[in-house]
Amino acid sequence: MAESNKDQDITLRIAQEPEADELLARSPLAALVGMLLDQQVPMEWAFSGPYTLAGRMGGDDLDAHEIAAYDPEAFAELFTAKPALHRYPGSMAKRVQQLCQYLVAEYGGDASAVWSDVSSGAELRKRLNALPGFGTQKAQIFLALLGKQFGVRPAGWRQAAGPYGEAGSRRSVADITGPESLAEVRAFKQQAKQAARTTKRTTAT
Repeated sequence: MAESNKDQDITLRIAQEPEADELLARSPLAALVGMLLDQQVPMEWAFSGPYTLAGRMGGDDLDAHEIAAYDPEAFAELFTAKPALHRYPGSMAKRVQQLCQYLVAEYGGDASAVWSDVSSGAELRKRLNALPGFGTQKAQIFLALLGKQFGVRPAGWRQAAGPYGEAGSRRSVADITGPESLAEVRAFKQQAKQAARTTKRTTAT
């Protein structure tokens, strides 16, 4: 079974907003939704989204059952209202709802159940990879985030997280602990994109 620091206070610095980070630290569903939103927008925008969404839904946390049963058009409006929760608010609203419907069907709506009883990092990666909207890379990054900042460390978790699980790395949101590391992770991502573009040009010629 995965180790966890459930009884310890978790302090995050991902969204770079105290209230949004506090929600991420105490709400497994908020953390999953933030990870789902983390594509094609700045990381802090993505991970502040759950806090904004909770407020627009009239609460201080997200509820998978409520989101799963929400009228799709009305839920999309929560995303598109200014300021929008994502660059692609309509499609991301649909993905968040699909994620919550899956959590209700498979885990009784309890996001933490995805990792609370796993026996290995490989099993955890398989469970995360099965979540709607979670490809291999997103699953590995979230696995690394769970291990590095939430204390969820089943056997072999670093290996299952791939390069994102490396100690001291600055590859992803899993490594963000403040403004300085955010800048380092952003620089790494920009370098990776540039390298990919260079490789693509070289291959094309």
